[in-house]
Amino acid sequence: MPTSPALSQVEGFRGPQVCTLVGITYRQLDYWARTNLLRPSLAEAKGSGTQRLYAYGDVLELKVIKKFLDSGLSLQAARRAVECLRAGGEDLASANIVLSDASSVLARTGEELIDLVNGGQGVLNIFPLAGVVDELDAAIIELRAAEPDPAASGRATG
Repeated sequence: MPTSPALSQVEGFRGPQVCTLVGITYRQLDYWARTNLLRPSLAEAKGSGTQRLYAYGDVLELKVIKKFLDSGLSLQAARRAVECLRAGGEDLASANIVLSDASSVLARTGEELIDLVNGGQGVLNIFPLAGVVDELDAAIIELRAAEPDPAASGRATG
């Protein structure tokens, strides 16, 4: 998955960071993890005081889910679309999704369309998911720049 070299070194993202990057509330993130829409791949919360830790790919997938919702798909339809993308082993960074009022289709090539969600007809909106990667990378860089540097204050991280 294409990222800048600096972003590929990031070890993971905590829940509040993910919410900022994706543009969702912590309540949404928690619900999506509890209902298995997307569980963090690096670390699950294991009781009070522990935090989920999401990989870059997790955050990218959450950003795609948010794009689906922003485009008018219901959470249920977005869930089915994501499950289909996962089952097909699609690279989210290079996929193109065609959205209509009640369905979404994966455009693999100019000639091959894969129905992701059973649905009706409507006006089509096409958006390449590569833009989501660029958007996420820019947000991560901005988030990292805004965070205090523990090394600068002389404190060790732990």
